[in-house]
Amino acid sequence: MRSFAAAENIVEFWDNLEAGRDCVTVGPRGRWNVDDFFDPDQDAPGKTYSHWGGFIDDVDLFEPAFFGISARECHSMDPQQRLFLECAWEAMEDAGVVPGTLKEQPVGVFLGIQNYDYYRLIGIAGHADEMDAYFGTGNSHSCAVGRLSFILGVKGPSVPVDTACSSSLVAVHLAVQSLRSGESNLAFAAGVNMMLAPEINVNLCKAHMLSPDGRCHTYSADANGYVRAEGCGVTLLKPLNAALKDNDRIHAQVIGSAVNHDGASSGLTVPSGPAQTQVI
Repeated sequence: MRSFAAAENIVEFWDNLEAGRDCVTVGPRGRWNVDDFFDPDQDAPGKTYSHWGGFIDDVDLFEPAFFGISARECHSMDPQQRLFLECAWEAMEDAGVVPGTLKEQPVGVFLGIQNYDYYRLIGIAGHADEMDAYFGTGNSHSCAVGRLSFILGVKGPSVPVDTACSSSLVAVHLAVQSLRSGESNLAFAAGVNMMLAPEINVNLCKAHMLSPDGRCHTYSADANGYVRAEGCGVTLLKPLNAALKDNDRIHAQVIGSAVNHDGASSGLTVPSGPAQTQVI
C-alpha cells in the first residue's frame, strides 16, 4: 500500500527511510492532466504508459522578499531556483552558519540541475512582446547557482552541473576537489529536480526507460525501468580539520570521490559495467 508521505524536511525524509514508506504516487493533476497523456500502449504517440512519480507539494509557494527578490522577478524564476534557495538556507541553519559571515569568502556552490520545464511553460516563442527583464536569469542554470552566490556575497566557484542521473554526485565530487585544492574553504554541494511539464515523461516512455508499475526493481530480474521524482538536497562540505577546529556538527565524512565516463558502450544511454567497476 502506498503511503504518499512526501518529506518536507530532512527529519521527515529520514523517518520515511526508516519506516520504508513509499512516496510514489500518480502525477499531480494541478500541473498537467494525467489522463490526457496516459495510454498503456507503450508506443502510443504523444502518450506516457507510466503516470507514476515522486512529487512534492506546494511548488508554487515561495517568499521572495526573504531573499531580496521582487514579486515581479519571482514570477519568471524557475521553481527549481526557488527550492534550491530555501534548502540552501536550511542547510546553513542546520550547520550553524550565519549567512552574513560568508560575505567575500571563497565559498563554492555546486548544483546538480538538469530540467528546463519552467522555461518551456512560460516560453515566449511567437510572443516576444511578453518577454520581461527576468526571463533569462530566472531560467538559466548558471543563474540558479549564481543567485545563491550573489545573495550570500561569496566569491568561490559557482557551477551548475548537468551529467544526467549523476549530476548531484558529480557536484559533490567537484566540491570536494575545490576544498582539497584550497580553492574553497566551504562548499555547497546540492541537487534539485522538479517535474513541471509532461514532455520529458513522454520522451522517456518512447525510449521505454520508465517503469510501468512505478517501482525501481534495482538488481532484480523484474527490473523494467526507473521512476522519476523531484526534490532538493543541499549539503555543506568543509575540510575535516577545519570542521573539528570550529567544533562543527559533522554528519558524515567523504573519504574519496571519482568520476569517469562509460566511453564506447552498446549505446549512448547504455551503462558500461567495466567502466563503472573502474571508477569504483
